[in-house]
Amino acid sequence: MRIINAIAIFCINLMVACYRATLGHFIGGHCRFQPTCSQYMLDAVKKYGPWHGFFKGLRRIGRCHPWGGCGHDPA
Repeated sequence: MRIINAIAIFCINLMVACYRATLGHFIGGHCRFQPTCSQYMLDAVKKYGPWHGFFKGLRRIGRCHPWGGCGHDPA
């Protein structure tokens, strides 16, 4: 199970790095929260583990819209 978690963490970190290197330059920079949604994903995975942290990150991305909240929201 430990190796599966390590692989999952690596894949999530890779996805965030790819987003930041490609799409983040075009659609990023407009996050309503601090820290940004991509940093929140990394922090949540580190704090809660790959599975729970990934879903917390997805939920945060779902809240990042014009009618959602804003402000300081740490993982």
